[in-house]
Amino acid sequence: MKSVRLMTVLFCMGILLAGAASAQTAGEGQWINLFDGESLYGWNMVGNGNWSVKDGQIELTEGDSGFIATTAQFADFELTATLRVTGQGGGSIAFRAPASGHAIEEGGGVIYLPAGERDAEYSVVTIRALGGDIQASVNGQAVEAPTARNIGHIAVQLQKYHRDRRGPKIEVKEVKLRPLSLRPLFNGQDLGGWNIIPDKASVFSVVDSAINIKDGNGQIETAETFRDFILQLDIISNGEHLNSGVFFRTPVGVFWKGYEAQVRNQWAGDDRAKPVDFGTGGLYGINPARKVVSTDHEWFTMTISCLDNHMAVWINGIQVSDFTDTRAFSDESDGKNGYVNTAGTINLQGHDPTTDLSFKNINIQTYAK
Repeated sequence: MKSVRLMTVLFCMGILLAGAASAQTAGEGQWINLFDGESLYGWNMVGNGNWSVKDGQIELTEGDSGFIATTAQFADFELTATLRVTGQGGGSIAFRAPASGHAIEEGGGVIYLPAGERDAEYSVVTIRALGGDIQASVNGQAVEAPTARNIGHIAVQLQKYHRDRRGPKIEVKEVKLRPLSLRPLFNGQDLGGWNIIPDKASVFSVVDSAINIKDGNGQIETAETFRDFILQLDIISNGEHLNSGVFFRTPVGVFWKGYEAQVRNQWAGDDRAKPVDFGTGGLYGINPARKVVSTDHEWFTMTISCLDNHMAVWINGIQVSDFTDTRAFSDESDGKNGYVNTAGTINLQGHDPTTDLSFKNINIQTYAK
């Protein structure tokens, strides 16, 4: 690309925004794919653009305006996107953007890409956002991309300059992200910072720098409580189709309440798109995993995003669930039966006498109102 033009206009609306926690330690997490190469799962379309997936790419070739934005929001992160814009127009990547309106008018950061010829090379955009420190580049060339917002969506937008001409066209090959500012919830040595619900059958221990859970049922929970966060942890099921879960927004000391990101590596027949019992990464009782990515006897990474009433789960970087909770509040903080709006513990489940699972590298980035 011959030139790169950057324009960022910041305007503070004075509304209440969620923000990253004050800690600025750059604990780097695992990468997750915001685009799975197959579908627009995890994205919302805004405007009249005809967005689609073709040959492993997100494409927009029709419509005058509009954008697609991730359903999840992100605060501190590193992002890389590979895309190109051709024809009469331009494109942009927005970050920490609002779900509607114009990112640049509401404090989001925007990197603009002018259109090239039809055979133009793809551009690689990188963004590293850590609190107010924003570093960005296009094809290795540094650009400025300040933002007044602390958290928001990732968006891809196309602008048509001439309504009477064909084009423009945008093609997106890859969009991936890893959270920053993560801090550990488990020290890898003992169960400090965790509490075991008493009078239950599960046995909890630290084996090979992981929390191991055997027998059941039972629950071990964080001493801290959390409402809005992104959580990453590694999990292994040491048996066939074992049942467990990662609970969140659970009231302190209360057994199996809040929301549950299911752990069960089982599917019907040979079709991983048919999970058994909501499947690993499904939100138990409310949102089945769209496919089971993980396999028994193999470590896998679970990423949970929870902000206000939106929750999403990735397994090994693939998004498998996406849920916006519009139900009435649950009086019992039971996510299976209603919206849980309050902070709670994060806890690991022992399910039954066959339980034998391990959990390690448990890290979190928190958001504060």
